[in-house]
Amino acid sequence: MSTVTEARIEADPTVPVIHLTRDFAATPEQLFRAHTDAEIFARWVGPDSLSTRIDHWDPRTGGSWRYVASRDDEEYGFHGCFHEVRPDRIVQTFTWEGMPDGVALETLTFEDLGDGRTRLRSSSLCDSFAARDGWLQSGMEVGVNEGYAKLDGLLRDGAVQKLPT
Repeated sequence: MSTVTEARIEADPTVPVIHLTRDFAATPEQLFRAHTDAEIFARWVGPDSLSTRIDHWDPRTGGSWRYVASRDDEEYGFHGCFHEVRPDRIVQTFTWEGMPDGVALETLTFEDLGDGRTRLRSSSLCDSFAARDGWLQSGMEVGVNEGYAKLDGLLRDGAVQKLPT
């Protein structure tokens, strides 16, 4: 079985979607928690050069979120709504506040590969091909790969446990 250690990022040629796939040495429950626990999320999301402050985080179906990534005097705000939150799938909107008209619909799924491994699949439907291509040309892969490398470290160090039942 092959594993994906860096995120595979692909543009769909027929619709303005970005597909992302990444394998983790973690259970689906741990990955779900890493994406829904504000404190944990802030520790891993984005490139190494930015720190993250959570302004609002309500990870439930119908909830919303906002965070700010910063470096020195620069700040980048992001916000969205959680449309569906369940242990195997999160559907949310995503907006970078620097382009407030560009709302993407994101679907994340957590596929159990067995032996404590999980495949994360994410699809981001952008509002246009131009917006999608702008994301791809922005260097987003740096933030994605550096962020997921930080998440690997948190998982390895035991910082991301399953949610209590």
